[in-house]
Amino acid sequence: MEKAKLELVVGAFVLLGIACLGYLSIKLGKLEVIGGHLYEVQAEFTSATGLKPGASVEIAGVEVGRIKTIKLKEDQALVTMAIHDDVKLYTDTIASIKTRGIIGDKFVTVSPGGGGEPLKAGEKIRDTEAGLDLEELVSQYIHGKVN
Repeated sequence: MEKAKLELVVGAFVLLGIACLGYLSIKLGKLEVIGGHLYEVQAEFTSATGLKPGASVEIAGVEVGRIKTIKLKEDQALVTMAIHDDVKLYTDTIASIKTRGIIGDKFVTVSPGGGGEPLKAGEKIRDTEAGLDLEELVSQYIHGKVN
């Protein structure tokens, strides 16, 4: 009887540990498990070098979404972003690819504008700025092609 009680307590402790591990994995991985109130917008960039799915989308340094996919459309990078429902973007929104620090991760920063009509799910941000490619700049400097 005493052995069965001990096994039950150990089993409950193991299940609790597995549940905590799952919860932490989801939170640290920033996954949306149950729905998540998001809408998708797209932006075309001349270059999305270093940008990866899962990278953050920020307004004024505050994360408001994530990069969902990056695909090639003709000669442009088509970036699909999942934005929180409570964030309103307008037709004059500007999306820019930025870098954290000198060699840090790439992310998209959005200037939401304020004029025009609100962007609906699936619509495209017209004004974009591609990120600075540090390797290309260093290469140009080394080979003397800097203006």
